[in-house]
Amino acid sequence: MNNVNAIILLRGLPGSGKTSFAKLISEQGKYPIFSVDDFFTDEMTGEYQFDFQQNYLAYQQCELKCQNSAEMGIPRIIIHNTFTMDWEMEPYFKIASAFNYSIFVMTVENYHASKNIHEVSDEQVLKMAQKYKVKLF
Repeated sequence: MNNVNAIILLRGLPGSGKTSFAKLISEQGKYPIFSVDDFFTDEMTGEYQFDFQQNYLAYQQCELKCQNSAEMGIPRIIIHNTFTMDWEMEPYFKIASAFNYSIFVMTVENYHASKNIHEVSDEQVLKMAQKYKVKLF
């Protein structure tokens, strides 16, 4: 398995621990980690400022970073987004296919009762949960 290039999609609701798990499996930054949230996070201050009007740009940037990494042949690429709907994962399936990467989709669950750091309301998280589908076969 060591010679297999892989894109790993970590999906889960806000607060589930996607970011923490991504950092863990990146082997201390050996492998790149990308998220839609990166677009809204100031690199200097770490301040997060979400703007729904620019959300499509955030998705594009995340996909482009993944594609650029695949073009460079980076062996493991980690993407952590909510991915509550299948269409959000489709671009990564296409990138994996185009660059001969295996793709793994992992759901991160919130068994630790953590709250999300982006102040997404409980009402909004519940709406996201209702759309969330897991493909078991």
